Amino acid sequence: MRIILFALAFTLTALCSERVLSQDLSGQEIERIQHSFFVAGPSFTGIIGEDGKELWNSGAAGARDGFVLKNGNVLIAWGSEVKELTREHELVFHYKKSAENAEIGTCARLANGNTLITELGVKPRLIEVNLKGEVVVEVPLQPETDNAHMQTRMARKLANGNYLAPHLLAFKVKEYSPAGKVLQVFKTDLEELGGKAAENWPFTAIRLANGNTLVNLTHGNKTIEINAKGEVVWKVSNEDYEDDPFADPCGAQRLPNGNTVIASYAAGPNKVKLFEVTRDKQIVWRYMGPHRVHHFQVLTTNGEALKGPLLK
Repeated sequence: MRIILFALAFTLTALCSERVLSQDLSGQEIERIQHSFFVAGPSFTGIIGEDGKELWNSGAAGARDGFVLKNGNVLIAWGSEVKELTREHELVFHYKKSAENAEIGTCARLANGNTLITELGVKPRLIEVNLKGEVVVEVPLQPETDNAHMQTRMARKLANGNYLAPHLLAFKVKEYSPAGKVLQVFKTDLEELGGKAAENWPFTAIRLANGNTLVNLTHGNKTIEINAKGEVVWKVSNEDYEDDPFADPCGAQRLPNGNTVIASYAAGPNKVKLFEVTRDKQIVWRYMGPHRVHHFQVLTTNGEALKGPLLK
């Protein structure tokens, strides 16, 4: 049964976020939510302000992953390279993919100062690169396909020192040891999710503070939370709404308030490209501006900077 949202949408200009003024069951208004966020996308890679306007442009579109760092610099992964740029576009860190591999999919700055990067191709691997651009850790991946573009996406390092990597065509999220041993597998082609026919390709996998794993299933148009046993404990999809906000969900982020923000990468003009959903599946914020979103990072909410493990 579809949820009918009790919300009043504010129509803004094409460059602005859509802000939803909701009411709880007692009829009391909930505060309007406004976010600024980083976008890694096909036509724009930079920072959008809370008013929906561009605050910073990297100067190069087509990015796949990235984060604004604590020092204010921006770490960005494109298909063949990773760069850390200052807001004045000075190059601080640079890594080019190895000649043998086809493309890069991931970048994340780690607590030890290294940069986590995935390379896809004949030698799929997860690497840690130091500030000099030297590979200091190499973890071989097991994606179960030779299709480089579909081998993996948003891999992340866990607090326990292991790595979490989604493998799209394998319908699996795998946890790897630093030696490359697969320690745990979460399947996304479960019958309760529609089986393989639903094309629940895992794109983004995030280990949450409660030990569960949040996964965006891109072609399956759903987001799920899986416990340590591989059981689905929460799911949200287009079945829950009348306006189908899911359109190839790629990037995801769990906010400190417990809400989940989801990127709809394939959303067309005047469609929802980024939205925030509560645990009870109420959409409380939408971005419907011109820029498609592959991955993102919410930076502020109503003028307050977010705190979290990825803000390094």
